[in-house]
Amino acid sequence: MVSVKVDRNNCISCGVAPNLCSEVFEFGDDNGKTRIVEKYSTETTEELSVGDVPDSLRACVTEAAETCPVQAITIE
Repeated sequence: MVSVKVDRNNCISCGVAPNLCSEVFEFGDDNGKTRIVEKYSTETTEELSVGDVPDSLRACVTEAAETCPVQAITIE
């Protein structure tokens, strides 16, 4: 498993993560910021979205994190 965090305070809703890795990321209907989809989410607030993603999606999540223009996505 891969632990993923989205800093929703830093997120600018540019769409990079949901477009590159829609299996893991989506726009939240709460504030329009990127969040982890419910299937993998362990915590979602207005400030933070945390989840555990299977290793099979590691490349997808890594690409989204590396492409995010404000580095709002971190992988542990």
